[in-house]
Amino acid sequence: MGYNHRGEGDVMKTRKTIEFGDFQTPASLAGSVCRLLAKRGLTARSVIEPTCGKGHFLFAALAQFPGIQKAVALDINPEHIAQVRSSLNNYSHGTAFEILQGNFFDTDWRTILAGLPEPILIIGNPPWVTNADLGVLGSSNLPEKTNFQNHDGIDALTGKSNFDISEWILMKILELLNGRDAVVAMLCKTSVARKVLAHAWKSEISLLNASLYAIDAPAHFGATVSACLLACQGSRSGGNRTCPVYTGLEMREPAEVIGYQDGMVIASIKKYEELKHLKGDEIYKWRSGIKHDCSSIMELRKEGDRYRNGLGAFVQLEDEYIYPMLKSSDIASGRVVVPRRWMVVPQRFVGEDTGKIAKRAPKTWKYLQSYAEMLSGRKSRIYRRRPQFSIFGVGDYSFSPWKVAISGLSKRLRFRKLGPHLGKPIVFDDSCYFVSCHSEREADCIEHLLSSSMASDFYESFLFWDAKRPITVDLLRKLDLRRLADALGKRDQLRLLLEPGKNGRIPVIPQPCRS
Repeated sequence: MGYNHRGEGDVMKTRKTIEFGDFQTPASLAGSVCRLLAKRGLTARSVIEPTCGKGHFLFAALAQFPGIQKAVALDINPEHIAQVRSSLNNYSHGTAFEILQGNFFDTDWRTILAGLPEPILIIGNPPWVTNADLGVLGSSNLPEKTNFQNHDGIDALTGKSNFDISEWILMKILELLNGRDAVVAMLCKTSVARKVLAHAWKSEISLLNASLYAIDAPAHFGATVSACLLACQGSRSGGNRTCPVYTGLEMREPAEVIGYQDGMVIASIKKYEELKHLKGDEIYKWRSGIKHDCSSIMELRKEGDRYRNGLGAFVQLEDEYIYPMLKSSDIASGRVVVPRRWMVVPQRFVGEDTGKIAKRAPKTWKYLQSYAEMLSGRKSRIYRRRPQFSIFGVGDYSFSPWKVAISGLSKRLRFRKLGPHLGKPIVFDDSCYFVSCHSEREADCIEHLLSSSMASDFYESFLFWDAKRPITVDLLRKLDLRRLADALGKRDQLRLLLEPGKNGRIPVIPQPCRS
């Protein structure tokens, strides 16, 4: 019994690896990191490896920084701690050691740090696992449950409250070291490093000389994820809010400089300085596609006069609640696409009573009722105490005949003008974003503006392409199309689209969704 033909022992090993983030750092990589820190002119009189594993970073730091007087290592795995202690028996060094077995989250770090001589080096490789992953395993290797990212409302309910354990650990370390002479050097996911820096910058934690160095995670850890070394210094007398990004540990010149300006994390300080005048009010409301969380039932393929759902069942439905749909992959492809899927859209706005479907479209009602148990079993709490078969991300804007859309999962900026299909407006899944338009001419204008090199450079000043979903509504809303149109000499063209009654046109700014 096991997964992917692995034996029971392999399954237990995998579970343990996930639960404790037990991906051991190769000694060669630990050595390279410490040599880089020394080349940067960093020194240390104390060293801590807070999730030490077999202690590769601890021993690399001792070898590179002979002035270390006190060394502390902690790990939750007693076997690793025994191995570190055994290795120290043969280690001749004028250093006092404290090797602890325990959970990072339950350790009294304030007391430990209070007795350490400065400069302090905190170095290591904290677990690359999320709190949600550990929750599924029923693990106790978790921090106390707090909304430390300060999410509220629907963000907290739909997954934005999920976080990497290393993110929590690194934020805690920086908070504890604020105002002290210390160096933090940690391997982590690149996305985690940026979140940690953003937290420090927003919280006014004093950091100096923060840098990111890309590492080859597939080669070192067999992990297909963008990863890096985050290195930064604490400071007693203020800091800065920029961070050069290097493509490898051996690189001397950064490929880019990220930073924090105007309350935002910036992906390219240079591009942002050139184009920040384009930032302003959102005049076309960016929307996400429809969220239903049950694609096997709500997304269909048409075959003749019938539809086939994701479970392979054929069904005949009325046209009223069926709409042609596109997914992120369709929009990102760049090809001319003809919708291959159709979506059941049982509401025109969020919270609308769905009971009337029974009279207006009895076949559709019967179909939904036949899968009522599956639809009622959707896990997200947003569906609780809502009308039966509820969806989200739907409103008048969903049914506009013309739209300009982009894939949120794409690794490039590609905006697409999309019109009706077989006389019906196209809808999208919730990984797509769009603005709604009333005419093809209007959609042409918006697509032209958004596809300009100036718009691309503006967006790329914020974009981190290694993010899971690099393109977001928050990103798209930063651009003021009026300012962009002015810069491109298209002011009059856009003004005609926005002025009421001008040449028979009406304003196209969608109204807020009713609830």
